[in-house]
Amino acid sequence: MAKILVVDDEEPIQELLRFNLEKEGYLVSVAKDGQEALQNVENDQPDLLVLDLMLPGMDGLEVCRKLRSNPKFQQIPIIMLTAKGEEFDKVLGLELGADDYMTKPFSPRELLARIKARLRRPNSQEEDTDSKIIIRGELRVDVTGFRVHVRGEETELTPKEFELLRVLVAHPGKVYSRDELLERIWGYEYDGDTRTVDVHVRHLRLKVERDPSNPEYIETLRGIGYRFKG
Repeated sequence: MAKILVVDDEEPIQELLRFNLEKEGYLVSVAKDGQEALQNVENDQPDLLVLDLMLPGMDGLEVCRKLRSNPKFQQIPIIMLTAKGEEFDKVLGLELGADDYMTKPFSPRELLARIKARLRRPNSQEEDTDSKIIIRGELRVDVTGFRVHVRGEETELTPKEFELLRVLVAHPGKVYSRDELLERIWGYEYDGDTRTVDVHVRHLRLKVERDPSNPEYIETLRGIGYRFKG
């Protein structure tokens, strides 16, 4: 039974999320500010955070930054809630390590779908290749071990970065649109722009490319999507 931490200072939002999440069988805890959220993560180690951007004292962006800078908590999925509609806030949240975002007011049903997608582990029957070790040039991807080596050195990826790399590297030369990658990796139909894919690709390139500005692996096809160079 997955544990979910809801971080929001608005009591109606807390109760709405608690009701819907507990109805789906999740264990739910609530924090009303950033400091309480960090303490809860340290003590209970939840499986996922639903994190509001606007919090008293320490805001959601700072909470996200602190969690992502701590190796113990880097893998915990974070879905950020924001009442702001500006692209800057959304992109900044993703840059700091949030896995996804939703703008208030939001649909509880859609949020539940995204939470399920975040918590769902890859199904072995849905692997893109029979090979459990994929080697492309100086890149070595251990599909079952969730490990990546670049030029002989192990490189730590977030879960979504790993899934993105796994999909692309399994079919070199195949072009994936941003919508295809969102549906395939994030596990839901994405209602809005596809900026989250671009942010994750940028982070992935910083970790696996020798020169991210001139990538040798992950190629951008302007206006179309991405492919792994064959």
